[in-house]
Amino acid sequence: MKTRSIRLFALLFVSALYWQLVGQWSGVAEPWDAGGYWRLWYPVSLALSAVAGFVLRSRWGLAGAVVTVAQLLVMAVHAQPGALMIGGMMILCILAIPAAAVSALAGRLRARARIDDGKGGAGSL
Repeated sequence: MKTRSIRLFALLFVSALYWQLVGQWSGVAEPWDAGGYWRLWYPVSLALSAVAGFVLRSRWGLAGAVVTVAQLLVMAVHAQPGALMIGGMMILCILAIPAAAVSALAGRLRARARIDDGKGGAGSL
């Protein structure tokens, strides 16, 4: 398995674990039902997206999308799959846009820092 795939699976695992803990700590089945979702949990996920985008050497924007869409795994485990799951997927895709932008920005900043250091471009993961 390629290093890139391993890193993405690790990110997916860490993100799903994060959202699972959010649900447990908040006492809800779906993370976005948590009382502090918009004030605390979603902004923390954006910070996690930035860190992931900084760590990954390519496909930075994908990191933010993975962090956000990992909520779907938690929801699938705790909720009945059905028509509402499709709506949830659409909402998560919208929520993934800012996360992808944040992770892409962090990745570009890392790439720019590497160029300034004379170590070359962003590399290929």
